[in-house]
Amino acid sequence: MPQDYDVTRQVWEGKVPVEFVLAAHECTIIDAPKPYYAMLPRISYFPLALERAYKYFMSAVDESEVNKDDVWLEYDGYPLKWHYPVGVLFDLHKTDDVLPWQITVHLKKFPEDDIIRCAGRDALESMFMQSLKEADQLKHRGEIVNTMQKRDHKQLWNGLVNDRFDQFWLVNKKLMENSGSNTFHFVPMRLYKTDKPYRQVLVKPMNEAAERTTLAEACRIFDPGFDSSSSRVVSHGVEVPLDTPVIWLAENLAYPDNFVHISILSS
Repeated sequence: MPQDYDVTRQVWEGKVPVEFVLAAHECTIIDAPKPYYAMLPRISYFPLALERAYKYFMSAVDESEVNKDDVWLEYDGYPLKWHYPVGVLFDLHKTDDVLPWQITVHLKKFPEDDIIRCAGRDALESMFMQSLKEADQLKHRGEIVNTMQKRDHKQLWNGLVNDRFDQFWLVNKKLMENSGSNTFHFVPMRLYKTDKPYRQVLVKPMNEAAERTTLAEACRIFDPGFDSSSSRVVSHGVEVPLDTPVIWLAENLAYPDNFVHISILSS
């Protein structure tokens, strides 16, 4: 099943308008700072945008009392996981149509029991590359990513960081090879629910009947109790038809880490 260039391009260009506001009780000046606005790629990660927001809000706090490692984000009472893509977090937590997405920036009292710390951009890059290598291990037993040179890995990362589709896909197309000896063994998929960690299990492109595995079948592999009548299955902000072959999802809707990220929401 060939890749659809128009779909992958539209997926890449998806954006979320975000309004960062400083937690009111952490402001040390009389007039609270105005919000910081940003258009964030769905496929990106909050730490890549947070540095600018952090610098913006520093004028409103006592710098001597702030540790950059203590910065965290919250929406509607939920601490946001920095290692989840922006689009996944939006799909999981944003239940209304009000935009921009207002997110509270906290500079203190990091919720150690709920989320892990981000040790900086290098840690994010390491996490991203590890996830990408894991995806290729599932698809090609690592045979493609392991033959790439360091500059290829860097090009993938820089393409994501700088929001450059062509730069990224010049290398990523090799990881999407699905023909001949490079056909996918498994489809890299992660399924999310709002109040639970994501789940990841082995999903084959073809089922036991030698037919293409559908999204509905994959959801039941992840959750045998999956009920399509009471659930919406969403990726990139779009409800995905349950009869969609998972191989098509892998070729067209995968995030830059090469995983298909699916959110299961109550209908």
